[in-house]
Amino acid sequence: MKTSQKSIYISAAHKSSGKTIISIGLARVISNLNYNIQVFKKGPDYIDMNWLSLASRSNCYNLDFNTQTKNEIKGFYESKKLNFNLIEGNKGLYDGVNVHGKDDNSAMSILLKVPVILVIDTEGITRGIAPLLQGYINFEKKCNIVGVILNKVKTERHETKLINSVKQYTDLQILGVIRKTKELEITERHLGLIPPNENLIAEKKIDTISKIILDSIDKKAFAKIGIGLKEKNISINKRNKSKEQINSRVKVGIIRDKSFGFYYLDDIEMFSQYGAELININSTKTKQLPKIDALFIGGGFPEINAEKISKNKNLMKSINNFIKSGGVCYAECGGLMYLSNSIKYKNKSYKMVGTIPGNIQMSKKPVGRGYVKLLVNKSHPWKLKSNTAVNAHEFHHASINFKSNIKFKYAYNMKRGYGINGSNDGFQYKNLLANFSHLRHTKKNPWIKHFINFIKEKKND
Repeated sequence: MKTSQKSIYISAAHKSSGKTIISIGLARVISNLNYNIQVFKKGPDYIDMNWLSLASRSNCYNLDFNTQTKNEIKGFYESKKLNFNLIEGNKGLYDGVNVHGKDDNSAMSILLKVPVILVIDTEGITRGIAPLLQGYINFEKKCNIVGVILNKVKTERHETKLINSVKQYTDLQILGVIRKTKELEITERHLGLIPPNENLIAEKKIDTISKIILDSIDKKAFAKIGIGLKEKNISINKRNKSKEQINSRVKVGIIRDKSFGFYYLDDIEMFSQYGAELININSTKTKQLPKIDALFIGGGFPEINAEKISKNKNLMKSINNFIKSGGVCYAECGGLMYLSNSIKYKNKSYKMVGTIPGNIQMSKKPVGRGYVKLLVNKSHPWKLKSNTAVNAHEFHHASINFKSNIKFKYAYNMKRGYGINGSNDGFQYKNLLANFSHLRHTKKNPWIKHFINFIKEKKND
């Protein structure tokens, strides 16, 4: 028997193969077996990350070639990994921006020395699965593909043909056969509507998924690749996540609820390391801003709950007054939308905070999507060095129409991506910075450090 593997990398031949559902199910199955499981997601992602966190009962962290160096990825992974580690890839195994594959899933698995389990969407194929798998096995010899999960299998006959083909033409272990069922479907909108703190519906869905996955996987086949899926008779001993007892010098309000949930969890953890205390605020329930030194509003789907948000006029007035009186605020994407005059969604317009003099128009197709590269302007409020390149990402269906004859500054020029208007991002007003781009705290871009230093500076003015 092979040496026991502590980590697995779930990838696929192409996107929409079902790897996220399978990763969610496996994470809960492994967690139920009393393993100390740590989950990761490749690339910039918030939605899958939230589900993987719930399924594994632990924080999910992102691994991203765009914002992290190779050494940073390795160091970060080593610092976070536990007894059992599951990494979910993005898109297909060999899909990435770089034509030479330097940033794809195979590169990540090779860098971290994690074996790959390939999920195959089997709809419409039988014997054709053999050359498909042979191509994936031989395309990058360093990528250690150890097994395959056959997904969306229709009938017993279909299953038999697939299994015979895989066994005849490859040495891969068939780790599971999953029948096509609506019970394993989660729409992207459904994903976005379920926040971490309102997870009753999500928990029921995860339980359903995990039961189906558990019934569909082959434990003996998993054992052959060195992964034992037997219950461990030990109590779960997660990494010590107790809050550090520190004398926080700044208090940062963070709007974190059903509408605003797009936050990197390692970024959230980073605030305390820089001496900041995060105070949760709910956009529909909190009536007044608490006593804070700054406000942070992340991304999400404010348009979905715009009607409820717009009814909480007291909070919006409190936020507007806070920013206009010089309060420090940083907002990303959904946060920018929330601070605008209004959001128009499905032919209805809803009043928002009104600090940013523009109206949001939602569209069916993305306005900005994917990796972005920002160049820092000299007017950046956090005093970043001019022309510094910042790697980030964006995903928004929103555009903003500003009132005419109003002049304002932008913090960034767009070298790649769309941002606010195709050329700029980072709306500036007094001590507010709001952009469509999502930042991540890394060695190249320690934005939380800059943000908190700016808060302290303004606090001491």
